[in-house]
Amino acid sequence: MFRLSEYMSQITTPTPVAPRRGSGIVKPVVIWNLTRRCNLKCRHCYTISADVSFPGELSNEQALETLEDLGQFKIPALILSGGEPLDRPDLFQIAARARQLVRMLALSTNGTKIHGDAADRVAEIGFDYVGISIDGIGKTNDWFRGVDGAFETALRGVRECKARGIKVGLRFTLTEGNYKSLPDLLKLCEDEGVDKFYLSHLVYAGRGDKHRGEDAEHLRTRWGLDLLIDHAWKSLGGGTPLDIVTGNNDADAVYFLNWVRTRFGEEKAAHVATHLKAWGGNSSGLGVANIDTQGQVHPDTYWSDYTIGSVNDTKFSKLWTSEDPILAQLRTRPRPLKGRCGACAFKDVCGGNTRIRALQLTGDPWAEDPACYLSNAEIGLKGEPNERVTVTPFRGKRHDPAHRFA
Repeated sequence: MFRLSEYMSQITTPTPVAPRRGSGIVKPVVIWNLTRRCNLKCRHCYTISADVSFPGELSNEQALETLEDLGQFKIPALILSGGEPLDRPDLFQIAARARQLVRMLALSTNGTKIHGDAADRVAEIGFDYVGISIDGIGKTNDWFRGVDGAFETALRGVRECKARGIKVGLRFTLTEGNYKSLPDLLKLCEDEGVDKFYLSHLVYAGRGDKHRGEDAEHLRTRWGLDLLIDHAWKSLGGGTPLDIVTGNNDADAVYFLNWVRTRFGEEKAAHVATHLKAWGGNSSGLGVANIDTQGQVHPDTYWSDYTIGSVNDTKFSKLWTSEDPILAQLRTRPRPLKGRCGACAFKDVCGGNTRIRALQLTGDPWAEDPACYLSNAEIGLKGEPNERVTVTPFRGKRHDPAHRFA
């Protein structure tokens, strides 16, 4: 996750640089998909959820045992997700215990069910943050989410959270079909007093893989980043205090760094760069982990094809500190990147971006990320300023991804 507003503040209010996050074992933020059941049918759903019961999901006893281990392991944050987490009957029991065990507790939801008593429970438990996914205004959102009226019920969820003093954010996945909604969503955040706006770039997983053709073209992506940067800068100057972050395309950090250099010069850019390098970019398998509905552990939520192990057999803390070969390579700095990513002058800022897109498109997790929208000149490569390498699609079988890390 690239914290645009946070790094923007370094321009006007510089602070000392925190120690660089190293390779090796880091206590991760855990994103836990509690259930695949969901009342919506989102086109880009990475879990391929539906409004049915899925067999094999962790029992209440298994979930609580896993939660105790996460607490003892002292993970810094836990995000309860789905499907739609409010469709799990014991969500609030799990959340109440999690509140006692972890420092930061968040809920990732479509927002359509945080009304009345449910909203009261969310407030009583004391979630630090509720992220509500919206993919456009009105019918645009409803089309992406697959249910008429989804926008209005999600907006009601936003308002009920705000009425109870809950920190709330909007989550938006940028695609060719909804990019025009971005200005209106930022305006909606202002009008509703939303605390955070999270722009997610499309990741080729689940239904998101099926609909990869809708991934925003590079010019659209740049337009979206320009809009967010402009909004974040105005907020810093006294506008609406909206915290803006982006996810699933760490090239955003390099794009922002180039913006700082162009507008404020080398000295400011050098300071911002030291903070970005300490962050280090993509954190799959290092600072982020995923537990899916079946209890399987993955390097992040999009790596469903590769499983480190199952909490049904081994504690999460043991799995995360094991000598798993894929985790070891994901934690390597610099990573063994190829193509433009391997030659990029900003690997220590971006971290190689989102490896799962390269894997899905080429069969090689270390190939260049096809969603990098930066020109050769912007990443320090020789050749034509706007030249890009064409990535050859992978047409082999998509099983046993472990061999592709050799």
